Amino acid sequence: MLAKMEENEPRKEGGKKRKHRKGEEGDRKRRGDCDGGGDGDARKRLDPLSVGYFRRVGERLTEGFAENEEKVMFVENVLTEVKGKAAVVAMDVTGSVTLQRLLPLATSRQVGEVLAELGGESGSKFKTVSCDKCGGHVVESALRQMPRCTADLSPPQKDQTSTTEEEDEGGCGMLEAQVLSLSRMVTENSAEFIKDMYGSHVARTLIHVLGGCLGPARTETRPGAKERNSVVQLTDFEAPTSFWWELKSLSSSLMSSVKLSVTDAVASAVFQTLLTVCHRKRPILCKQLLKGLMGYLTSLSSAPGVSPLLVFMKDHASSRLLETVIQLSHKTLLRDLYKNHFKGQLVTLAIHPIANFPIQRFTAASTKYKMFLKVFDELMEGMEAVLAAGHMGVIVQLTESCVEREEKQAQMMRCLLTAFHCTEPASRQTSCLPLFMSLLTYEVYYHSETAEGEIDTERPLSSICYHGSLLVQSLAKFKDRSLLLGSLRSLTPADLLILGTHQFGSHVLQVLITTSSDKGRGKILRRLEGQFVQMACSRLGSRVLEAVWNSSSVSQRQSIAQELVPSETRLRSDQFARHVWAKFSLTSFVRRHKQWQEGQTGESKKRKLFSDILD
Repeated sequence: MLAKMEENEPRKEGGKKRKHRKGEEGDRKRRGDCDGGGDGDARKRLDPLSVGYFRRVGERLTEGFAENEEKVMFVENVLTEVKGKAAVVAMDVTGSVTLQRLLPLATSRQVGEVLAELGGESGSKFKTVSCDKCGGHVVESALRQMPRCTADLSPPQKDQTSTTEEEDEGGCGMLEAQVLSLSRMVTENSAEFIKDMYGSHVARTLIHVLGGCLGPARTETRPGAKERNSVVQLTDFEAPTSFWWELKSLSSSLMSSVKLSVTDAVASAVFQTLLTVCHRKRPILCKQLLKGLMGYLTSLSSAPGVSPLLVFMKDHASSRLLETVIQLSHKTLLRDLYKNHFKGQLVTLAIHPIANFPIQRFTAASTKYKMFLKVFDELMEGMEAVLAAGHMGVIVQLTESCVEREEKQAQMMRCLLTAFHCTEPASRQTSCLPLFMSLLTYEVYYHSETAEGEIDTERPLSSICYHGSLLVQSLAKFKDRSLLLGSLRSLTPADLLILGTHQFGSHVLQVLITTSSDKGRGKILRRLEGQFVQMACSRLGSRVLEAVWNSSSVSQRQSIAQELVPSETRLRSDQFARHVWAKFSLTSFVRRHKQWQEGQTGESKKRKLFSDILD
């Protein structure tokens, strides 16, 4: 199996932002896949009249209800129409979407009755519905109603509208029984569920419910939205005792199919969910799962003297699973990983197009332990090779880890200066900021020469990139930031304006100014004089200006206000600057200057007090 995995094509992207892999496209596109095509031709379908009925139901749900009694009656009437043909409705495009919107409005008993019909007397029908590209969504929606039965019910979420009547114990008991019935079906057929593109999503939602923690519905976390790579926020709820035992049984069943988690990307995602939930809610069980998984991976044969984990690190499906394993590992397991598998191989893995991602996670996980010092030294030896491979995610993570390990900050900065060819002569160090943000060496960035053969350093700021911005933001957290601040102050006002209004550069300017001392901030603001109006009229620049304003002293705010006030007409008519004008109370600055000054002084004191409390 290892030899076959080595033949897989590598990922093309090696930076910190990674592309979704083939197996995960189901996670991204599954909602859009519910289009009624494909394998559904042989199954029962809703007749045109029923499709029209459920379409009208959806339209009515969109309109909303003026009275709760009207909503309760409406839900009851629709579910009466569904009764007897729930599976057919759930596996129809229109019916599926309508049921997904209707179940959060139903009582626990009504949700339990729908699940009971979908599963049949013994729960044997759950598999068919759950593995359907439309029916699976309905099962997930029903599972997500379970938290409403707990005593620690939080305020209703968007997909969990509360009813006027409290959930009766009988209804909650019925819903709990159906969840357990579904769980037993998944446990008995775990291999088939976790490798199915649609059934795997039901299995993942089931794991969350059994564990007692639930994230936002996938319709609210689609990849097209902002922060697609952000950590999903989970909400805990008190799961019934029966769920704890059922989760253990399901975990044992999934471990018997552990081979699938290594070879199949869809199944791998289920195991990642299991590990994440258990780490949060069942830490002892999580340790057992990690031990069993690592035992399986390390038991497989590979070339003599080569750890089998090195092969898995380079595979599409298993590398994702290993990332989760590394993130959730305790100190002993991390130490074993380094000592018996990664030691001497970190640079080789860091320059691999797939394996560099688990190495980023390993670097982050080892930061607070002594082994980080060895990890740091080993990766530093291959700094040039990692940069040449373009895997800036590794460098950024290493820099971020140095924020917590102060003893390595000076060495990290020296290595970066050397890598970007700006160590000697010392005059080159004032150019480090543009070089770091563009990820270009000194010679490449200042590619033009003067008539005397010297490099022309009079070049407008350009080529700022995503990973360069992240790198500088990490360096800005170092104890000694003198080189960065000196380089920033050497930029022309025009370059500072470019930086402050750039998609990635604006974050750099903001963090460097807001984290500076009053004296250092004043020096930078003096360099920015004459650019405040243009920054205020920029979408990104206005945000930087607001952040700078909040961190500035009253005298610094007064200097900014004095430059902005003469351009009142322009500022108040601009879509971004008008918010700046309002938030800075510039009208008051013009008409009641003394009152404005007193107000700003009071606000500064409040911010300082709040900051001291947080610290």
